[in-house]
Amino acid sequence: MSSLKIAIQKSGRLNEKSVELLKNCGLTFENYKSSLISSVSNFPLEILFLRDDDIPEYVQDGIADLGIVGENVISETGVNVHFLQRLGFGKCTLKIAIPNESELVQINDLEGRAIATSYPNILKKYLSDNQINATIRTISGSVEISPGLGLSDAICDIVSTGGTLKSNGLKPFADVMSSEAILIGKNGIEEEEAVKELMQRIQSVLKAKETKYVVLNVKRENLQIIVDLLPGVKSPTVVPLAEEGWVAVHTAIQERDFWEKINKLKAAGAQGIVVMPIEKIIM
Repeated sequence: MSSLKIAIQKSGRLNEKSVELLKNCGLTFENYKSSLISSVSNFPLEILFLRDDDIPEYVQDGIADLGIVGENVISETGVNVHFLQRLGFGKCTLKIAIPNESELVQINDLEGRAIATSYPNILKKYLSDNQINATIRTISGSVEISPGLGLSDAICDIVSTGGTLKSNGLKPFADVMSSEAILIGKNGIEEEEAVKELMQRIQSVLKAKETKYVVLNVKRENLQIIVDLLPGVKSPTVVPLAEEGWVAVHTAIQERDFWEKINKLKAAGAQGIVVMPIEKIIM
């Protein structure tokens, strides 16, 4: 099995979740934030801790085989890498925001205005798609202060909770793109056996996060209704109870169906419902 290198954020909003994901995959390593590289002791993998903006080019150039990075960074840099897996964390939106007192009402009002951003390429495409001619002012760092300094009429930046906008007297104006953390790889790397195994581990962790393990008791006469509600990964496991006419049903349900299913199960006569998280699901 070939040795791999995966690049993740050295610091920032994706670092903690990236480390958590890899450790949930059963990988043993130290998160050396003061160092560039950490070796995994139980898998042929080395972890490179890099600046977010550097990860795509490291993967494109083959210095790293894999990388975990925000989708927005890939769109901005335009690098030639493969999208391997959406990871379900680091979700945010690239938005255009304007001062609270701004008179801008609709997108076309940006015509002839100045917009400050750290994502000029994404913004340029957005403006072009909407046939808007505006001045793009590329700023590295905190773009939120630009309108207050008179440098721009609006900004285009990543927004997670909106707290930073609010604290700087700004309000959302338009959504440019949605983003989340993704696993990327250099061309052809998905054929490597070590990558296939790592991908299987990652997918099993992601699948488990989306699923709950459910155990419940029900009268046998109502069993078919319960089974119809809970198809499970394949089908529910049914175990007779000591009390005559009762069975225990074990299965898994999708997180998104959780509350709807639970209420329907109760209505169908289910009792003693226990819901538990799942650590891994291997398909």
